[in-house]
Amino acid sequence: MVSNIWEEKVVRGSAVTTSLPWLKLKAEEVQFCWIEKKMSSEKESESRKLGSEQISREFKTLVSSNDLHSLNHMQHTILGRLQDSNAVLSHFNDFSQHCYAEISGDIARNTRVLKSVKSDLDYIFQKLRSMKSKIMETYPDAFPEDSMSEVIDRRPDLEMPK
Repeated sequence: MVSNIWEEKVVRGSAVTTSLPWLKLKAEEVQFCWIEKKMSSEKESESRKLGSEQISREFKTLVSSNDLHSLNHMQHTILGRLQDSNAVLSHFNDFSQHCYAEISGDIARNTRVLKSVKSDLDYIFQKLRSMKSKIMETYPDAFPEDSMSEVIDRRPDLEMPK
């Protein structure tokens, strides 16, 4: 841009002075250039508008009005179904939230009970294994040979998510 490179001063009715001696314009000429650019942009926008109208008229001839009416009717039908589905899902979400609020306390309490039962059973099995090993030390013939082999714990670990 000229304004970024050279200093310009425009005063209405007098010549424009710049740092270049060969570039002297009157303010009216500068204003005329600005008006001319504005008019050309208006012409471009008008030609774009006319072009878009022509394209839309041509496009309308490609598709019959019956097909457009049919498409419009189907879209309205689908819109109605989607709105109904949305209302049903919203109602179901509200109902589910209400039910969860009612039973969440029971679920938390039952979870604590199950964890307590699991820890109690683990303790019981640990004690049984230690008692069995003590009995084996005292009375080696008390259990058959195959009963002392390592038993693989096949219980699922409920605390670790899969």
